[in-house]
Amino acid sequence: MSRTAEPAGPTTPSSDYQTVQPSSVSGWAGWVYFAAFMLLLLGVLHAITGLVALFKDEYFVVASSGLVVSADYTAWGWAHLIGGIIVALAGLSLMSGATWARIVAVLVAMLSIIVNFAFMAAYPFWSVLMITISFLVIWAVIVHGDELRNA
Repeated sequence: MSRTAEPAGPTTPSSDYQTVQPSSVSGWAGWVYFAAFMLLLLGVLHAITGLVALFKDEYFVVASSGLVVSADYTAWGWAHLIGGIIVALAGLSLMSGATWARIVAVLVAMLSIIVNFAFMAAYPFWSVLMITISFLVIWAVIVHGDELRNA
């Protein structure tokens, strides 16, 4: 008959040790931080577009009458500048991971897509770039936005 050795000390961990809980945050939370940064960048790009529209109308490819929404570039400039500030603030608030911030981020990115489609004739490359960034933001927030709650 074989005999197994029994432990000499107590079988429960002492109070000197801490148990490590596995993290419930996955690596996908980084996508939402990326989206927040991209939203901040998108706000800056909108603000730059607004400033250019306000101070240098002749920079754009077509006259303001050739845009989808036929408003003068001063109106477009103010819309982009104010919108850019709102978009940048949405990006900063998204870093908190709050549900309301995720909703605002998606709505602001959707509005950015609409505005850039309407403004596309003025400067197509810039508009396509901002639409692409907006789609990335929407995807990251919708698919992985819940990850920030646990971060």
